[in-house]
Amino acid sequence: MKAAILAELNKPLVVADISLPQQLSFGQVRVKVFYSGICGAQINEIEGAKGPDKFLPHLLGHEGSGIVVDVGQGVKTVKKDDHVVMHWRPSNGIQSETPSYDWQGRKVNSGWVTTFNEEAIISENRLTPIPKDFDLRIAPLFGCAVTTAMGVVNNDAHVKVGQSVVIFGVGGVGLNIVQAAAMVSANPIIAIDLFDEKLEMAKKFGATHVLNSKKTPGVAEWIKQFVAKAGADVVIDTTGNARVIELAYELTHPDGKTILVGVPRKGDNISIYSLPLHFNKILKGSHGGSSQPHLDIPRYVALCQAGKMTLEGLITDEFPLDQINAALDKVRAGISGRVIIKMGNSVKK
Repeated sequence: MKAAILAELNKPLVVADISLPQQLSFGQVRVKVFYSGICGAQINEIEGAKGPDKFLPHLLGHEGSGIVVDVGQGVKTVKKDDHVVMHWRPSNGIQSETPSYDWQGRKVNSGWVTTFNEEAIISENRLTPIPKDFDLRIAPLFGCAVTTAMGVVNNDAHVKVGQSVVIFGVGGVGLNIVQAAAMVSANPIIAIDLFDEKLEMAKKFGATHVLNSKKTPGVAEWIKQFVAKAGADVVIDTTGNARVIELAYELTHPDGKTILVGVPRKGDNISIYSLPLHFNKILKGSHGGSSQPHLDIPRYVALCQAGKMTLEGLITDEFPLDQINAALDKVRAGISGRVIIKMGNSVKK
């Protein structure tokens, strides 16, 4: 089967044929992958944002959709022919050993979940079944973008009805944060980005005010027109830019919360005045919105089916696997919502 392999840092991924292990270990599940999303985390891995990578060469991807082909011993939460979401947050089931693949006699490492490959060996606790009539094309968003965003609003920020929310960066995760804030009746919901196209999308998902920070000087002053003079109740950064994080903290009310979703590059430190943290101000990093996929994904699927939540329009670009490097460049350009990879597999009728 074909896979996109990270062979060297800061180099294009290599799309090549690799061989799967012949047998499944305890707790492993073989999945035919249909679609994969691309997250900023993969860009960080490719660019070595966290430092040297001792696992090269290895596979990538942590949000996807597919159909179960086979299950190993001990697996109870999914079965053959189940439609599943693949996610990086651990959930119900066994955490298996990680698989390795063969690339012309060379070992290719893998984590508990990878999705930039036509088939994958996945740990049971990185899979959640979904109804077979749910669209596999949009299902990957439940693997990271949606669950992270909803968790940021519900679990990290605990946004209350009528609280003001500011979001820096409205890509795949940021747009879902806008939607989640709207669903809990936050007001105002202010979206900040560098691209007008994404800001127009943010308005469709519930932003009450939008600002292109590249075109408008005095971002802080502009935002303070719409929130309390002392700042917003909740300010969320998805960019990972250290200077934006500092601004987000500055714009947060002394009794408010600054939630960091984006991760700065190693060594790109932030500088803040920390005294307010000794009182009521909160500065917190989010780890996937503290989501619990086995509980959250079925809820979000039900909301979509009831028409109370939408994923339509979040996917702005689709590429085949052999064009994955072009897809990654699209993500790096920062002008898209969610970019997905289509594997070319088909559902049996």
